[in-house]
Amino acid sequence: MRFSDILFWVTRAVKAHRLRSLLTILGFAVGIAAVSLLSALGEGMRQFILQEFTQFGSHIVAITPGKTETFGLGGLLNTTRPLSLDDAIALQSLPEVDQVVPLVFGTGQIKSATRSRYTDVAAVGPEAAKAWKIDVAQGRFLPHDSLQQPRAFAVLGSKLKVELFAHGNALGETVHIAQNRFKVIGVMQPKGEFLGTDLDDLIYIPAQKGLQIFNRDSLMEIDIFYFENVTTERIERVVKQKLIERHGREDFTLITQDAMLTSLDNILGIVKSAAASLGGIALLVGGVGILTIFSITLDERRQEIGLLRALGFTSKQLRDLFLLEAVVLAVAGGISGYLLVVLPMVAVRIVSPEFPIVFSPWVLLAALLVSATVGVFSGLKPAIDASKLPPIDALRDE
Repeated sequence: MRFSDILFWVTRAVKAHRLRSLLTILGFAVGIAAVSLLSALGEGMRQFILQEFTQFGSHIVAITPGKTETFGLGGLLNTTRPLSLDDAIALQSLPEVDQVVPLVFGTGQIKSATRSRYTDVAAVGPEAAKAWKIDVAQGRFLPHDSLQQPRAFAVLGSKLKVELFAHGNALGETVHIAQNRFKVIGVMQPKGEFLGTDLDDLIYIPAQKGLQIFNRDSLMEIDIFYFENVTTERIERVVKQKLIERHGREDFTLITQDAMLTSLDNILGIVKSAAASLGGIALLVGGVGILTIFSITLDERRQEIGLLRALGFTSKQLRDLFLLEAVVLAVAGGISGYLLVVLPMVAVRIVSPEFPIVFSPWVLLAALLVSATVGVFSGLKPAIDASKLPPIDALRDE
C-alpha cells in the first residue's frame, strides 16, 4: 500500500467524522497553547526579574547588619550590630573595591514652598548615581563631601521634581524633610522601577542626614561594587577580613550578587517548569480524549475494519492506519495550538513590547513532539484492538 493511499484514507477518515475530529483537535490545541503560553510567560518573567537584579551590574556585594547564629539546643539568636559610615569609609580603601554606597531608606513628607508629597527617601553616598547607573538630567548629584559631615543637599527624581515644582526650575530651591532643610542641587534622568520601587519618585540625600532624620544608629545596608577582574571569592574574603578587624567578630551578613542570582534563577526555573506542567495537564486531557473517542467509535467502524481485512489488509497495516489517524489529529491539534498562541503573542509584542514574554521555538517543537507522542500512546490500544477484530465477525456486525 502506497503512502499516498494511506494518507488519503486517513484524511477521509478524519473528514468523515468532522465533529469528533474537531473536538479532538481542539482538546490538543488548548493543551499546546497552555504549555507554550505558560512556558513563555515563565521564561519571560525569569529573564525580566534577572534583568532587574543585574541592571546595576553583577559585581556587587551587599552587607547588612546582624548575623543569625545558633546556640545551645538549636535556639536561634540574631545578633544585630551597627554598620557605620566609618565601616563604609574603611571598605572604600580596599584596592579591590570600585565604589561603596552606604544606604538608609525610609519614607517621609517632602515639602517645597507650595506643595508637599509623601515619598521614599534614599539616604546614600556620593557614589550612588555612578554605581546605580542613574544619569543626572540637571545640576549634579551629591558632592563628595565627608560622609560624617555632609552638606544638606538633595537630588530629586524626575517624577518628584514635577510633583513639587511642576515645570519650573528646581535647582537652588529648598525642600523640607521632617523639619530639615535641603537645597536642591540636581534632578535625575527617568530610570523607571526597581523591584517595585519607583526610582523616579525618590529624593536622594546624604547618608548621614538620613541616619539623623530616621533616628537610626546603623546603616541599613552597604553596597560594594568591585572591579571586574576581582573574583567573588576574593572580594568576600577581603571584605570579611576588614569588617572582622573593625568589629572584632563576624556580626554582619554578606550577600554576593552571584549567590543571589543563582538562587533566584533556580527558584524561577522551578516556577517556570511548574507553569509548563500545568499546561501539560491539558495535553494529558487531550490524550485521554483521543483514547476515549477512538475506543467508542471502534464499534461504529467494525464493518469498515472487516471490509479492509477482507480486501487483504494485514493486522499490522490496519493498526498503522488507525495509529496514524490518531497522530494526525494530535499534530493538527498542536499546529492549531501554535496559532492560538502565536497570534496573540505577536499582538502583545506590538502593543506592549515591554511585556515579559519570551517565545521559544524549542518549546513549541517540544510541545509538538509531545502532542504526537501522546497521540501515539492514546491511539495505540484502539488501533491494536481494531487490528485484532476477526474479519467475518466485523463484516457481520450491524
